[in-house]
Amino acid sequence: MNRDQALSLLKKYNKEPFHLLHALTLEAVMRRFACELGYADKADFWALCGLLHDVDFEMFPSEHCKKAPELLAQINAPAELVHAVCAHGYGLVSDVKPEHEMEKVLFAVDELTGLIQAAARMRPSKSTQDMELSSLKKKFKDKKFAAGCSRDVIKQGAEMLGWELDTLLERTLNVMRETEEEVRQKASQMA
Repeated sequence: MNRDQALSLLKKYNKEPFHLLHALTLEAVMRRFACELGYADKADFWALCGLLHDVDFEMFPSEHCKKAPELLAQINAPAELVHAVCAHGYGLVSDVKPEHEMEKVLFAVDELTGLIQAAARMRPSKSTQDMELSSLKKKFKDKKFAAGCSRDVIKQGAEMLGWELDTLLERTLNVMRETEEEVRQKASQMA
């Protein structure tokens, strides 16, 4: 399985630009976290897990994380990738628990990147480049803002990783800043 196969599968089951952008964001964020956390040799794998984490969400929302193994079998995804994809929905739509550090990162940053993307869209710049941590923390505390992004899951993800919530918020925001242009370029190539 390679990135081209993964991207083709993603696009087969996801048409909404928002979902594709989210997948590309998670791909970049997961790759960067792999390198930061000492797993540079596994960065491609971490990135593929990020890219494919919501492969079944758009077309099969009521079967999210349950339909994924069937879809991922089409590209002979390894068992580790299937487990990671299913584990990112732990406690919400899946009983597959994140075990490896990569799965815990994916679990923690999935909802958080959505929150950060929503906050960035509200800014005049439409970017994370000028977003301060304090601004993100205000959005995090405002339960009405991006209400679909579970703050409990984000907190649980930080706990799983053994990180303070502020550490998770800051590190994820920094990674999104660093990868934003790359993600935009890839998204524009898909359009």
